[in-house]
Amino acid sequence: MRRAGLGEGGSGSYVASGYSVYEEENEHLQEGLRAKVSALKSLSIDIGTEVKYQNNMLDDMDSDFDSTGGLLGATIGRVKQLSRGSQTKLLCYMLLFCCFVFFVLYWFIKLR
Repeated sequence: MRRAGLGEGGSGSYVASGYSVYEEENEHLQEGLRAKVSALKSLSIDIGTEVKYQNNMLDDMDSDFDSTGGLLGATIGRVKQLSRGSQTKLLCYMLLFCCFVFFVLYWFIKLR
């Protein structure tokens, strides 16, 4: 197929060489763009896998917090039941024991 000004001879060869320069530049830019697109694709795939991993971890943490909340709720209920009964002497002993343990831990930390 013959284009205007791209034939053989005089000024046509000048236009043809300019056209090939533009084609080479376009191909070079196209390769650079292709490399950037492939880098973005791999990055987006990596982000997707990381998001899936983080979602799984958050689901696991949610179930752990739910089970811990249930355990704490049951423990608080038992402590309230202890405080309502006539076992206040036992509750005072337990409170003194907790204070003693915290004091000993504080003392060990202070010595370090």
